[in-house]
Amino acid sequence: MMVETGASHPRRWAILAVICSSLLVVVIDVTVLHVAAPAISSDLDPTALQLLWIIDVYPLVAAPLLIASGVLGDRFGRKRMLIAGMGVFGLASLAATFAPTAETLIAARALLGVGGAMIMPPTMSIIRDVFRDRDERVRAVGIWSAVSAGGAAVGPLVGGFLVEHFWWGAVFLINVPIVLIIIPVALRLLPESRAAEPPPWNGLAVAATVIGILGIAFGFKEGARYGFIDPKVLASLLIGFGSLIWFTRSQLRAPKPLLNVRLFTRPEFSVAVGCVLLSMFGLVGIEFFGAQYLQLVLGLGAFEAAIRLLPLMLSTLAGGLLAARVLRHLGTRWTISLGLAGTGIGLIPMLALGLSDQYYLLWPSFLVIGFTLEVALVAANDVIISSVPADEAGQAAAIEETAYELGGGFGVAVLGSILAIVYTSQIGSIEGVSAVGIANAEESLSRALEIAERMSSTVADPLIETAKLAFMSGYHTAIAVSIALVGASAALAAFLLRPRPGKSLNTR
Repeated sequence: MMVETGASHPRRWAILAVICSSLLVVVIDVTVLHVAAPAISSDLDPTALQLLWIIDVYPLVAAPLLIASGVLGDRFGRKRMLIAGMGVFGLASLAATFAPTAETLIAARALLGVGGAMIMPPTMSIIRDVFRDRDERVRAVGIWSAVSAGGAAVGPLVGGFLVEHFWWGAVFLINVPIVLIIIPVALRLLPESRAAEPPPWNGLAVAATVIGILGIAFGFKEGARYGFIDPKVLASLLIGFGSLIWFTRSQLRAPKPLLNVRLFTRPEFSVAVGCVLLSMFGLVGIEFFGAQYLQLVLGLGAFEAAIRLLPLMLSTLAGGLLAARVLRHLGTRWTISLGLAGTGIGLIPMLALGLSDQYYLLWPSFLVIGFTLEVALVAANDVIISSVPADEAGQAAAIEETAYELGGGFGVAVLGSILAIVYTSQIGSIEGVSAVGIANAEESLSRALEIAERMSSTVADPLIETAKLAFMSGYHTAIAVSIALVGASAALAAFLLRPRPGKSLNTR
């Protein structure tokens, strides 16, 4: 057993319970709307682009603010940052609950992203601070990761139940009493910690990351609708990439940077972050559009669709709890690479999904995907946190969470754009449907189904079948892209993770 300098906190497991409770509220909100999207569409009538923003603005706002949150936590106290974030999260949940329009719901979801960004980095930083024994920390990170992924997996289940028994606003309202319970417990139990020499605050650098990430996301979303040579799309992408390039160069020149980008010169750190980013990119989008497939293509209710996702949740929890044992036997390198390879294999049967209910293909895929991905991500988390000094734990945690959020956010944005492009290209002229009707049907599958409800069956049936087949073509394309991304992540880990003399990590 390898022990770092300093003793672990005597109440570390109780502290972990509080941290995981805080984390659970945040990660459930990432996916809770996946099965609520049809109900929101029916009530608020958002456009296809607005619906993507309702789902996606939460992680895309959170991602660029995670670094700033990590720095502020290092400077002013991680406990203080987490509790303040819970307060913001509770207020934003109230605003989202009673949002009267798509625009106000997008704004409330953005504020939820601010609160989530304040909460997440302190959770991992506090784990790094109170668990000094490496084996115990691996187990703690496994529990943290299981809660993170399990919460994301259980989000659709919670959302489906609340939508069917109450209304879509209940998926946000449920956060409020939980926040009110967590805050006083956290005030009592959590220790305060901060970096001995935190980096200086740099508001311009923070603004550059926000503009960069949102600019790229907006460019991809608008590009799917108007084409990537549209001047507005090109300008958005250029501003986004330019802002991130400027941020990177400014941090390299700064004597005390907001973010130590030189952390990425450590091969084990950069490989682990890359694996997290590519994996979440490939899989969060698949889960979101999988929920749409179950409801819109197969016609299942929100809760019934969520039940179909239950094997994914259970296998994810099992993977997080057993990851430490797998890691001890296989080592970091092979745990990550074989885990990601298994995830890619688990996705392959989903390419055979069609318009009929083929759950016999889905549940084995979900079991394999949930377990193998979670084991790989726990190992990657351990690499990210263990490969940096204690004073840089906040930055490492922020980078790790940024990879999670960016991967998930861009997964929905980019894979959603790919699906939309393929879907639109497959909707041609349909006898009996006007040009205006076709244009509306090209917006999304849910819009096509709404239009069909107002038509006679002789016209509606061909429209419904065409729209569902078009959606499946787009979904299969998105799955194929996900398989390629997860496979690339597995190869990245297998070829680039190498043992390094003098390192405590087991990277054989």
